[in-house]
Amino acid sequence: MVIFPNCKINIGLHVVRRREDGFHDLETIFFPVPLFDVLEIVQAENEDSFIQTGLQIEGPSSNNLCMKAVRLLRTKIPDFPFVKLHLHKAIPMGAGLGGGSSDGAYTLLLLNRKFNLGLTEQTLINLSLQLGSDCPFFILNKPCFAWGRGEMMKPIDLPMKGMQLVLINAGIHINTGWAFQQIIPKEPSFSLGNIDQLAMEDWKKYVNNDFEEAVTNAHPILLDIKNYCYSRGAAFAAMTGSGSTMFALYHANKDVPSFDPWPGIWHQKIKL
Repeated sequence: MVIFPNCKINIGLHVVRRREDGFHDLETIFFPVPLFDVLEIVQAENEDSFIQTGLQIEGPSSNNLCMKAVRLLRTKIPDFPFVKLHLHKAIPMGAGLGGGSSDGAYTLLLLNRKFNLGLTEQTLINLSLQLGSDCPFFILNKPCFAWGRGEMMKPIDLPMKGMQLVLINAGIHINTGWAFQQIIPKEPSFSLGNIDQLAMEDWKKYVNNDFEEAVTNAHPILLDIKNYCYSRGAAFAAMTGSGSTMFALYHANKDVPSFDPWPGIWHQKIKL
């Protein structure tokens, strides 16, 4: 059985407070993006196994979120069959796109479907939170305002149909732990839960990513890319997650620019 884990962007991201459990309370707008990895699961005889192709993932396969998801599910349902997983990686890693989180969440979804485990959406959300703070979103996988660690979600309507999205990645890997060390948590002056009250042209004034200043200071090319997008007519441009992928939104009647100033830079144009 095959499934296609997609990525996401964060339209705004606020680090509100550090929790007693060591995690952070956040608020963000999650938006699913049709850029995909490929995950196949087949039943195996004697043990669980994992192979990976496509973009190279560092570290042992046992640390991959797909395998962690299998082990996590076995703590709840010990007797479902052994599986062989094949992950083909196409979503850039360390990029703020949530590709690894999506792979882990989709592993839970696919196991539940393949073996008729009968787990509810809320149970899958609760399990996926143990894999990572972005994982619950991929169980819901629709535009939403999220808070808490990211597991509290409220679907939201955004005027995105027909928009053109560009993802731009300069190949810079951002360590999430380092990114959080640059942040002083604070209550936002504008709650992203109210984004649907704004015209998209006003997002630039009120919608921000708390990680963006530190990351772009460390890597000025990212700010150059953002400014270039605005100079070429973007309605909104920002960094997603803790970086380093930048994204830009263009109205349907706008020409999406090439990125010739940065030869070899990875970029993907997607119609929403």
